[in-house]
Parts: sequence; C-alpha cells; structure tokens
Amino acid sequence: MNKIKTFITAAFLFLSSFACAQQDQSNSISMEQFKEILKNNKEIIVLDVRTPEETAAGMIENAINIPVQVLEQRVDELEKYKDKEIFVICRTQNRAPIGASILNANGYKAKYVQGGMSVYNQK
Repeated sequence: MNKIKTFITAAFLFLSSFACAQQDQSNSISMEQFKEILKNNKEIIVLDVRTPEETAAGMIENAINIPVQVLEQRVDELEKYKDKEIFVICRTQNRAPIGASILNANGYKAKYVQGGMSVYNQK
C-alpha cells in the first residue's frame, strides 16, 4: 500500500511540474513581498518543502521542513499554525504551489513564494 501511495505522489509531482507555467498567481506572493514580510515579522511561518538533502545547504531561519512528498501525511504537524498564514517555499517554485494547495485543501491559509530558494539566495 505504501508503494502505491509513493507512486501516486511521485506521478502527481511529475505531472504537476508541467503545469508550472499556468500556476494560480492568486495563491502566491512575490519574492520582494516575501522578503519584506520576513524582514518585518519575526513570527512569520515558513514551510520549506524541499528534501532534507536539499535543505542541508541552508534554510530560512526558523523555517519548518516537511518535504512535499510527505506533506499530506504530516500536515497535522502544522495544526498550531492553522490560524496563521503559511508561506511555502521550495528550490525553484515547482513544489511550493503543490504544498500550498495541500495546505489550503486541509483548511490552512497558505501562499507559495514565487521563485523559490534559488531566487531568495540571489543578492
């Protein structure tokens, strides 16, 4: 059963990567807006949906790491943040919209960060 779930999740991620050019922008925030909020609000909730191997190179301070591949199974770990907006980020903006959609479908208020960590790390 776990192999089936893993296969379905992988297939979903693969197929949804083709839809990246048509992502719903109302569910997102620009990098400039995100950095401004991050600078002015130390209680911002950031969910990094990259794998632990990817986050080893660095994460946003106080970000929560739950890989998008297991987010549906672990969404309850974010229960205490259900009344706050959650900003979802990944490496290049391919997985963050999926993560935000999963959260929104489970009653959370989430937006994905446009551009991802590759843009965040640019000076």
